[in-house]
Parts: sequence; C-alpha cells; structure tokens
Amino acid sequence: MFRSKVKALRLLQLGYTLRHTASCSRLVLGIETSCDDTGAAVLDETGAILGESLHSQKEVHLRTGGIIPTVAQQLHRENIERVVQEALERSGVAPSQLAAIATTVKPGLALSLGVGLEFTRQLVRRHDKPFIPIHHMEAHALTVRMLQPVSFPFLVLLVSGGHSLLAVARGVDDFLLLGHALDEAPGDTLDKVARRLSLVKHPQCSSLSGGQAIELLARDGDRTKFSFRTPMGQTHDCCFSFAGLRNQITMTIMKKEAEEGVEEGTLLKCVNDIAAAAQHTVAAHLAKRTHRAILFCKANGLLPPSSPTLVLSGGVASNQYIRKALTIVTEMTGLHLICPPAKFCTDNGVMIAWNGVERLREGKGILAPDVDVCYEPRKNLP
Repeated sequence: MFRSKVKALRLLQLGYTLRHTASCSRLVLGIETSCDDTGAAVLDETGAILGESLHSQKEVHLRTGGIIPTVAQQLHRENIERVVQEALERSGVAPSQLAAIATTVKPGLALSLGVGLEFTRQLVRRHDKPFIPIHHMEAHALTVRMLQPVSFPFLVLLVSGGHSLLAVARGVDDFLLLGHALDEAPGDTLDKVARRLSLVKHPQCSSLSGGQAIELLARDGDRTKFSFRTPMGQTHDCCFSFAGLRNQITMTIMKKEAEEGVEEGTLLKCVNDIAAAAQHTVAAHLAKRTHRAILFCKANGLLPPSSPTLVLSGGVASNQYIRKALTIVTEMTGLHLICPPAKFCTDNGVMIAWNGVERLREGKGILAPDVDVCYEPRKNLP
C-alpha cells in the first residue's frame, strides 16, 4: 500500500513537471545561501547567464574573526529578496517565465540553508513552479560542464572552507565517493591559521579572507624554514585530515612567539615563512591523496582510457599554489586538469542554477511546489 502511494506521488510529480516544462522556456533560477554568500542567477538551458546577483558577507565576518551562524542568517534574511529580484531584473525574466527554481538545501550552515529554503518555498508556491533541491557539492562538481564540454565519468576534487572530497562523477546525480575530510576542511584550516597569526592586522591582508592572506604572504616566504608533517602518511586511503596539521602549526607559532618575546595577537617576523610552509603542506596533502585516487581509478577502470579528466573546484581551488601542485600530479599521471575560473569556484547562484538546468534536462529530482523538503546541514555526495 505504501509503495503504491509513493509511486502515485512520483507519477503526479512527473506529470506536473512535463506540463510545466512543455509550456515554459527552460529557464532556471538558482538560489544559494549555504554559508555566507547570498547568490541568485537565471540561466537558460545552454548555460548562458542571463542575470545574476551576489551579496558577500566577507567584510562582516572578517571583523568578527569568523562566521557566526546567527549573523550569517540575519544577513541572508536582509538581502535574499533583493538579490533574487536583481537577478530576475538583470535577466529580463519574469517568475512566470521560469521552468523551475533550484536552491541549495544541503550541506551547509543550518541557519543559512533555512533562509534560502523558506524563501524558495514561498516563491515556488506563489508562482506555481517546480522546485529542484540542490546538493551544494554536486553543483560545484558540475559547474565545469557549463563552461566547456566535459563528459562523464571524470574525477573531481572539491575543496572549500567547509568541505573536502574526492569522487568519480558518473552522472548528474551519480557520484562514487572515494575520500572525504575526517575532521576539518582545508579552507577552514587556512582560515584558522590566518586568525592565529593575526593576519587581519597585516597591512596587506586587512581586507582579505584567511586563505587569501596566507596565499599572498606565502609568495614572499621560504617554506623550507619550517617543516610540517604531511597528514596521514601511513593511511592507505583517499581521505583527508587537517586538524593535526593545524595543531602542528599552532605549536610552532607559540614557540616563535616565545622566542621573539611577543604576545598572541602580535605579527611575527617570520609570518611569511609560516604561511608558505602551511600552504605547501596543505597542497602536498591534497596532491598525495588525489594521486592515490587517480591510481585507484586507473586500476579499477573508473575513468575513460582516453583523455581522463580531473576537475578541481570549490573556494580553495582558487589558490594558485594548490592548482600548481595538482597540475604536477595530473601531468605525471596523464590526466587533464580543469579548473573553473575563480569567480565560479566560490559560492554563487550560477552554479546552483546550472545544476538545476542539468537536472531539469534529465528529469531528475524535480518536485511539485507543495512537496515539503528539509535542509540537511551534513550530507555527503551519494
């Protein structure tokens, strides 16, 4: 009885979707509020960006020394209506012309996800539009297909402030997870190291995020001045761990503060060298685990023998040193490395809209506007 009801519901949803997509041009509005950026964009089925808007909370969180979930939630609430309206106006598209609305519902900060989901619920019901719930990391993985033809399957390394994973993308909603972060993400590690080094006080770094500050100062640093152990050297899988590395760096900072006779919060003379060594060790860890994943994929025939591809995406993928490290690995193993431009690596509404386009095209995960959806703060790729 239960199965027959579920089947009937799915058939109703499919019929609803077919009626709508047949009568509407295939335009998708994407909404992103998973962390500290409020983004929206309208795309057509070719991936053309018709209009977009983005409100960044970076300056606010720099002043508070990190993202405070309740502050992020309030800023999303204050800006989401304006951001969505701007994206629609810039695209010249009215809500009635949309084929569907896609919104991030997992994973991310619970309070931030809740704002986007509640706004979308009201929007799809007001305009009677299909709703496409989006997995944030799936959107990062697929963004590259909006920019150039990349066929499935391909290997993807997603690295950001909140996530780190390796997976084989076999389809729009089909991912084989090979490895993930066991504790904290690389972006989170770099941000915390930057805060411990008080880089916000550095004249060159006052307006930069922690990861950006580390990358900038590392250019003038000598990474060989400090030797940090690459994590998980004896663990033979493709997972990541960064908490132990951060502890090593913190202990080194404390030692140098004692040697220089300064208190915590004072800029160290060797700050550039510590930044360079920290960045190098994060890059080395990512490169080594990715190398293991490539060898595993080759041994098990998970990638095409001709022109296998590694896609590097997520906010940390904007780091040029990390890109160079992955370039060395892919050149050595015969893979083609593809990185989206930096503006598409960080969170944005464009990638959510494109994920919606891909799912709409294949008829996957499209819901009627009255179907209840819950956000999921912690959710790995399937």
